[in-house]
Amino acid sequence: MATLAQAIRMALHYGETHLGVTDIFGEDVGPPLGGVFTVTQGLKTSWNSPLDERGIIGAAMGLAMSGCRSVAEIQFCDYIYNTIDLLKLAGNSCWATNGDWNLPMTVMTPVGSGIRGSIYHSHSFDATMTHIPGWKIVMPSNPLDAYGLMIACLKDPNPTMYLKPKALLRVRGLDQIPGEPELTPEGERELKERIDAPLGDRSKWQPRWPEGLTDYTVPLGEGRRLREGAHVSVVSYGRTIPLCVKVAELLEGEGVSVEVIDLRTLWPYDWKMISESIRKTGRAVFVNEDTEVTNFGEHLIRRTVEELFYELEAPPRLVAGEFVPGVGLADVLEAASVPTEQSIARVIREVASEKA
Repeated sequence: MATLAQAIRMALHYGETHLGVTDIFGEDVGPPLGGVFTVTQGLKTSWNSPLDERGIIGAAMGLAMSGCRSVAEIQFCDYIYNTIDLLKLAGNSCWATNGDWNLPMTVMTPVGSGIRGSIYHSHSFDATMTHIPGWKIVMPSNPLDAYGLMIACLKDPNPTMYLKPKALLRVRGLDQIPGEPELTPEGERELKERIDAPLGDRSKWQPRWPEGLTDYTVPLGEGRRLREGAHVSVVSYGRTIPLCVKVAELLEGEGVSVEVIDLRTLWPYDWKMISESIRKTGRAVFVNEDTEVTNFGEHLIRRTVEELFYELEAPPRLVAGEFVPGVGLADVLEAASVPTEQSIARVIREVASEKA
């Protein structure tokens, strides 16, 4: 019953012991903190960088060019925007050198709302990141996928962006990660005792990693169908996936059958799964919490209209964050800024009720 944070931590441990990861670094990534969300606690190759996002990305690029594989963390995605030109260069390198230079580097950063972080700790980065070619981009919604997607990133020879939905980092999974203790209260306590650093003095603490961890991998570019449905296809990822599943369960009682697809990988993405689902249902709703203008969901809607227009029973819709400069601090303001169960359910009802 690992949390998403614990799952990422175990995958990083596997990476540094089996996949050649040489450096895991960023602001407060090393001891004693192990990351603001504890994702890097206990890792033997972790270290603390200066408070310099451009330096962090630049160091990861330099390590990659020298043949090392690193994982660099930007503490919150709100502070990654001043590195855009470096991300662009990293994405260009393999293409610009005709494959002579690979950059085996992973950048991870927490994204989205859900922790009352207000305007400096609540932004999304998925739309901006999908505008930068040359990167593979992932965003998990559960611990098992979090583990498997990280392993996939650590195996890739070129840059990967690992977006961590911060609202889900403390959420426990329902599926067992290969090698973790049993999915029981006792297993949960055992995992915590093994890999969670204690409060207070940590100077002598050492993790006791589960011995059976494997290279369980979620292939990049493969989505996951979480619910079968007949009336509306809902495509989402990250924090909004649990909301979509709850809404689908609610609407089932109203006679609306909702299919839910978790993209897992934003680039490359599983168009085969998406298109097959929309051909079946004739209706599509795309959900994420980035701002609605130039949203990644708009790209998916454009492709849906271009390729599936004559098979649609209703116009495809987008449920996304409001186009405002920031996310409010108070609960009611945060809820007004991003998708909620209520706003998702309203749009799905509207789409389901339309007739061609």
